[in-house]
Amino acid sequence: MNKKALYLLLPGLLFLAAFMLVPITLTVASTFVQDGKLTLEGYLHFFRDGYFNRILLTTLRVSVVTTLVCMLLGYPAAYYISRASARKKSILLALSIFPLLTSPVVRSFSWMIILGKKGLINSFLVNIGLIDKPLDILYTPTAMMIGLVHLFLPLIIITLLGVMENLDHELVRAARSLGASPFAAFRKITFPLTVPGLIIGGILVFVGSLTAYTTPALLGGKERVVSTFLYQNAMTLNDWQAASVIAVIMIVITFVVVGLMNAWANRLNPKG
Repeated sequence: MNKKALYLLLPGLLFLAAFMLVPITLTVASTFVQDGKLTLEGYLHFFRDGYFNRILLTTLRVSVVTTLVCMLLGYPAAYYISRASARKKSILLALSIFPLLTSPVVRSFSWMIILGKKGLINSFLVNIGLIDKPLDILYTPTAMMIGLVHLFLPLIIITLLGVMENLDHELVRAARSLGASPFAAFRKITFPLTVPGLIIGGILVFVGSLTAYTTPALLGGKERVVSTFLYQNAMTLNDWQAASVIAVIMIVITFVVVGLMNAWANRLNPKG
């Protein structure tokens, strides 16, 4: 890379260093200092707390399930859109992107109407005689997962679509001409080549689900996740030390998950 290119990168790098790297470094450093001494007591306190452990496990379960559901729903949708005609593709892509134009608050209130005890789902199930009393869906982890899938599904569809549109379909035709079945051609060629897009989309969904606040706060009710717990410590209890520890734990979880997903991608597609 020549010096001119480095000069072009310099403003962006300085901006990121000043407004992202420095604050994160100061936040991480502050969690190891208490009463002027280096200590791990802040982290030990949280991991000894059964309440926080339950919140952490709930957050991980919601984030993982949301990511897996988005992968399972988004992959076939993106595959179908990528193989559609140009006119049909533009319509389907617009429909996929449309939910992103709606505020998460509006979407969450819509799901509250749908999932409530007198909501559309419970009213329908009671009227057809499938259940005797309304189901407790709202203000549960299940409601959070539903809202988060609706929130982040377009992201994984768009990410996968960008990869699938650049896929060389001649490779699939060559495999079919050599006797491979449609499923074998998909398993050996299409899927490994689209794994990078699936991994990137999965990371976006997981990180978004892990850090989302509005949807879990509205659809989860008293069910706490790490993001709402962080907000409670920072804004309600004014305990910024505890909030910093929670933030660092979220950062570490993000890096661990990104590393695991990259390792999975390398295993499925060693040649990148």
